[in-house]
Amino acid sequence: MAKSSQLEKNDLYKIRHSAAHVMAQAVMEMFPGQARIAIGPPIEDGFYYDFELPRGLTPEDLEVIEKRMRQIIGGRHTFMRREVSADEAAALFNQQPYKLELIAGLAQGGVDEYGNETDEAQVISTYRHDVFEDLCRGPHVEHTGQIPADAFKLMSVAGAYWRGDEHNAMLQRIYGTAWRNKNELNQHLQMLEEAKKRDHRKLGKELEIFTFDDEVGPGLPLWLPRGGVLIEELERLAKEMEMKAGYERVRTPHLAKESLYVRSGHLPYYAESMYPPMELEGVRYYVKPMNCPMHHKIFAAKPRSYRDLPLRLAEYGTCYRYEKSGELFGLMRVRSMQMNDAHIYVPEAQFEQEFMGVIAMYRQYFDIFGIDKYVMRLSTHHAKGLGKKYIDNERLWLKTEEMVRNAMRNGGVPFDEVPDEAAFYGPKIDVQVWSAIGREFTLPTNQVDFAQPERFDLKFINQNGEDEVPLVIHRAPLSTHERMIGFLIEHYAGNFPVWLAPEQVRVIPITDNHNDYTLSLVRRLRGEGVRAEADLGSERMNAKIRKAQGMKVPYMLVVGDQEMANDAVSLRRRDGSRQDGMPTSEFMALVKARIASRAPAL
Repeated sequence: MAKSSQLEKNDLYKIRHSAAHVMAQAVMEMFPGQARIAIGPPIEDGFYYDFELPRGLTPEDLEVIEKRMRQIIGGRHTFMRREVSADEAAALFNQQPYKLELIAGLAQGGVDEYGNETDEAQVISTYRHDVFEDLCRGPHVEHTGQIPADAFKLMSVAGAYWRGDEHNAMLQRIYGTAWRNKNELNQHLQMLEEAKKRDHRKLGKELEIFTFDDEVGPGLPLWLPRGGVLIEELERLAKEMEMKAGYERVRTPHLAKESLYVRSGHLPYYAESMYPPMELEGVRYYVKPMNCPMHHKIFAAKPRSYRDLPLRLAEYGTCYRYEKSGELFGLMRVRSMQMNDAHIYVPEAQFEQEFMGVIAMYRQYFDIFGIDKYVMRLSTHHAKGLGKKYIDNERLWLKTEEMVRNAMRNGGVPFDEVPDEAAFYGPKIDVQVWSAIGREFTLPTNQVDFAQPERFDLKFINQNGEDEVPLVIHRAPLSTHERMIGFLIEHYAGNFPVWLAPEQVRVIPITDNHNDYTLSLVRRLRGEGVRAEADLGSERMNAKIRKAQGMKVPYMLVVGDQEMANDAVSLRRRDGSRQDGMPTSEFMALVKARIASRAPAL
């Protein structure tokens, strides 16, 4: 977890950090002489600690650990800090191999007590409370009694590789959550319960949006017809927005020769996330992890003048990335993705205007989807990663990072800065958004690329008649179809606004005598561009209404004798409201207006 002095002074940080230590004590007492402890940091909404234990933990074990934690908390044991030498620390933790590895790293310098790279000078310190002492720089509460005993809960156990490396030992990670008071805890638990109901994996199956199949392969989603509608609507929205903003659409292949990715820098910087190559006629090909190298080739396909710039090339291109099996998660982490991708080729003098134009587009999308809470994060490089994780050009890193800072400040856009999370070719703005129930997601990205234009020998003739290398802005305001639709499912709980709903209207006849009128209504609606279906099944009318509500159809039109006689419908909305005897023409005007305006309301 990225930490700052401001974060470490936060009361919640101290409570959660201290709760992690108390939990570690309880676990070590449960397995005396057998537990091997690793790391236990505070995290967003809680804390965790990693252990190597003689057996797997059960839900019943968590209850026992919680009970013991409350006893320790009740003891009001003081957290006492002391600084030690590397040799003293090694002697103290001589039965703890994971701590010994961390101590060796601290002694060498350049890493913190969690093994993360840092520029800060490291002092080896421990914190002790009761009989438990841990390698730690703090901070903590003053004593265990300041951890609210009724405001924490152990949530789950998961597997975690030591230091995130699948070649290392698999440990058991206990997750917990901790808050300032019981009310905050209850609010968090209620949010988690609501999140379970909204889980895009659950709703995606129930609403027939997408599926996965073992024979196709993990992380490779299959979009069902209703999911196909969502994709088409998002793409239509993007095309409208991008056409207004002066983008041009291109298309590129799904694979390319190895030499292209060597030139772009994806090999070797991104090789671990790429599928292995295939070889044909002595030539190695890779399925594309990114669209950008091919867009660069399109830019270079003919001479360019400053009059042609900014050049904005957009594509919904399918990319393939080999995410680790343990990191795959529904639509949020997949191996096949359709990106709302575009690359803007821009002179340095016009960079700020174009960069902030992308930020403005973000905000337009947020208004459409009702996203009220979001945070812009500027991700920068780390000097130690130059030549390994990042393109080795410190001067251009510092220059482009400052250009982004200035653009955001001049535009009055608040942002947080996060070191060591940039793209390999330049700094970026990632946007954290919160759904309707407060769940956090990473969606759009806006990246600056100073490296690939030179690698691809991209240039244009400037106003002085000289060759100039453009900057490239990589942007994806709608992220990928996969991640965006996963977010929207949870954000709306499947209750999509009318314009986005896979099925906008379901027409329900009261008896079979009304089937012909039902079908004629469906034809009229479809003729006006409305996604309408007829339910001609054998169930009773009320059962059909419940079925349509279960599929979260915005509008249900019930038709019988009176409706047939008056060219009318009885409207049932998804929210339970109804309007009988509504003229068909009036309903037609209503639904078309909702679709055309992309209105959020029914």
